Amino acid sequence: VQLQACGGGFVQAGGSLRLSCAASGRTFGTYAMGWFRQAPGKEREFVAAIARSGSRAYIADSVKGRFAISRDNTQNTVYLQMNSLKPDDTAVYYCAARRSSLYITYYSRSDEYDSWGQGTLVTVSS
Repeated sequence: VQLQACGGGFVQAGGSLRLSCAASGRTFGTYAMGWFRQAPGKEREFVAAIARSGSRAYIADSVKGRFAISRDNTQNTVYLQMNSLKPDDTAVYYCAARRSSLYITYYSRSDEYDSWGQGTLVTVSS
């Protein structure tokens, strides 16, 4: 599957952004999806994941209460709603996909995913 992420940009602290990740093909509903981010000089870190059915999701502690992940299988798209943004959220955000036979399982490790989008830059100013 090919992934195209968009929605990044420049925002002031406290602001909001919604990232989108569109997937190619007609089998989007068979993929568990995730969002990761990588800040300058840091390793890639997990942000959020959602099962193929959309019925279960998992948010990293660092963004819990501020970020939410959702998906629309009819539109082949996964979203990351980011609220109350902080300068520490500045990073390139990547979406990832992993084919899964399990309807309610999500994955939080980057090595569990086999398809990645190109990334979209989010910059949060103080």
